[in-house]
Amino acid sequence: MSNPYFSTATFKFLRDLAANNDRIWFKAHQADYEQHVREPALDFITDVGDRFQKISPHFVADSRKVGGSLFRIQRDTRFAKDKTPYKENTGLQFRHEAAGDAHAAGFYLHIQPNGCFMGSGIWRPETRVAYEIREKIDGDQSGWRKARSNRRFTEVFSLEGDSLVRPPRGFDADHPLIEDLKRKDFIASTRLTQKQITSKTFIDDFLELCKVSSPFMKFLCEAVGVEF
Repeated sequence: MSNPYFSTATFKFLRDLAANNDRIWFKAHQADYEQHVREPALDFITDVGDRFQKISPHFVADSRKVGGSLFRIQRDTRFAKDKTPYKENTGLQFRHEAAGDAHAAGFYLHIQPNGCFMGSGIWRPETRVAYEIREKIDGDQSGWRKARSNRRFTEVFSLEGDSLVRPPRGFDADHPLIEDLKRKDFIASTRLTQKQITSKTFIDDFLELCKVSSPFMKFLCEAVGVEF
C-alpha cells in the first residue's frame, strides 16, 4: 500500500469522540468514523491476512464489518457504571483459529490518542486454561524463560496484566517462577506512537512485532494444546 492505513484524521476522530461521547454526536459524524477509522482498519486487516501465513497459518485476519477482527466501537454498558456508549479507541485482534472469544490466544492492536500499543498472548484466560499455562511453565521452565526473556523480545515487549495476590493452588510460594505462575494475564505489550501508526511502513512494523513475539505466543499455544 503506497499510503498509510491510519492518518491524523483517525486520531482526530477518536479525540473528538472522547470529547463528545454520545449517540447524537456519533450519528452526526458516523461518515467520519467509516472513512477514517473503520475502513482503514478493515483494509489493514485484509492486508495483514495476506501476509500472516509467514508468521503462523493458525491466526485469523477477518475483515468482516461485524463479527471479525475489528472490535465494535459500541460499548456494552449493561453491567457497567460508565454508561458512555462508545469506546474511545479502535481495537483489532487476530485470534487463533481455534478461538471463540477475546480471551483466547491472539495478536492485538490498540489505537487511541496517547495510548496506542500492540499486544501478544492470552488475556484473562478462564481458570482451566490458566492452569494449563501454569503447568506448562512449571514443566518447561527453561522453555518459558527463553520465550519471555530472550533479548530480542525483551528489547521491545514487557509482560503486562494482573496477578493473583497469593500463589495459585498447587504451587509453592518459593517456586522459582512464582511471579509468573501468579499471573492472571499472559500477555506482552509494546507501546506505539501516533507517528508509527500513521507511517507508510506500519504494516511491516506490525508484522515484525508479531514475529518478534512469536516464541512467546508459540509457548502459550503449546500450553493450551493448539498449533502455532
